[in-house]
Amino acid sequence: MRRFVLFAQIVAVAPLAAELGAQATPVTVGVEGKASQSVTAAAAGQFVALAFTASDASGADVFVAVSRDGGATFAAPVRVNATPGDSRAGGEQPARVALITKPRGLPDIAVVWTTKGAAGTRLLTARSTDGGRTFGAPSGIPGGDAAGNRGWESVTVDKTGRLFTMWLDHRETVKAKEQMQTMEGMTHDPTAQAQLSKLYVSALGDDAPRVVTAGVCYCCKTSLVTGGDGALYGVWRHVYAGSQRDIALTVSRDGGRTFAAPVRVSEDHWHFDGCPDNGPALAVDRANHVHVAWPTPPDGKTGTPLALFYATSTDGRTFTPRVRIPTKGPAHHVQMTPMPDGSLLLAWDELTSSGRKVHVARATPGEGGTATFAELPVAEQGSGTYPAVASTANGAVIAWTRTEASGSTIAVQRIER
Repeated sequence: MRRFVLFAQIVAVAPLAAELGAQATPVTVGVEGKASQSVTAAAAGQFVALAFTASDASGADVFVAVSRDGGATFAAPVRVNATPGDSRAGGEQPARVALITKPRGLPDIAVVWTTKGAAGTRLLTARSTDGGRTFGAPSGIPGGDAAGNRGWESVTVDKTGRLFTMWLDHRETVKAKEQMQTMEGMTHDPTAQAQLSKLYVSALGDDAPRVVTAGVCYCCKTSLVTGGDGALYGVWRHVYAGSQRDIALTVSRDGGRTFAAPVRVSEDHWHFDGCPDNGPALAVDRANHVHVAWPTPPDGKTGTPLALFYATSTDGRTFTPRVRIPTKGPAHHVQMTPMPDGSLLLAWDELTSSGRKVHVARATPGEGGTATFAELPVAEQGSGTYPAVASTANGAVIAWTRTEASGSTIAVQRIER
């Protein structure tokens, strides 16, 4: 497997308040001569894996860079996809990375990404069993190759080590066109149109995927996690009556064989005939409490800048009223990870007068769905978008796409306890 050059740049950053821990200076990860962007992160102990896309005029490839010291340093990125230039990743559908722990040694690294198929787009996966030095031949996600577009995927590993993938699938849209069954009135009803877009879940080794629900928003990211109870929890943006684009949750408590009917996290009254390109974030803590964060207009009006909101559930069936997350400007692309002390670490990008900037906050859940939010400083350099977060043994890592005049790279910053 060919190796690529890793380059690092040290950036000065203001010290973090003592009660929130020390903050390390960030490093830069990327592939020289290519635009590096669309990063996701996974961590187990001090082992961190970043998956990202590096592109030039010849196409886009998926790379993984690993750290064995909690994100302080990274090895040279390694290409994951076997066919050069075949990645179809983007901000809301980046290549996803997951770690599969073993009794001894470093965890396996699994990556899932979108590529072009025979009649539409296709979901592929590849695995490294040697700590990210090499990746095996890619294989298809069960049910992830059909007509039309699919993607906006998320991944998780259950307690048995099985890799699950959840995605949005539009094969029914193509089928309806082929059968010339557009149905009178459907073309003018976004809620009815959305019934042709579905939420799929499958695990490696499955014969076929499971259809969780129809009526999903077309291009907002999904989030799928495994709880401490072994259940699978998934969130996405759903299209409710009146084309209201709200967040929904489902749970599987039988190893992914069946999924509960979608639960509406919050009724935000956002009527929007399109896709916001802004999906939810999901975390399940050690007490198996479910935490969801998402962007939506605070007054439900499309012309109002997006704000961030938070809600929690103790049973996966009912949610507390939403709480607004403090932001300074229009906020997008939120991500979240649970911390060992019961707090949550959130990251998002905000639109400012000088471009988009990444913001990070620690949330401490309280009684009755309340939460307190303490902002953490982030290195200011270039434009920051589409952050990713992962909890480590000593804190967490934040990674994001940083764009400067010389191009885009992946910035990585540690948050230490």
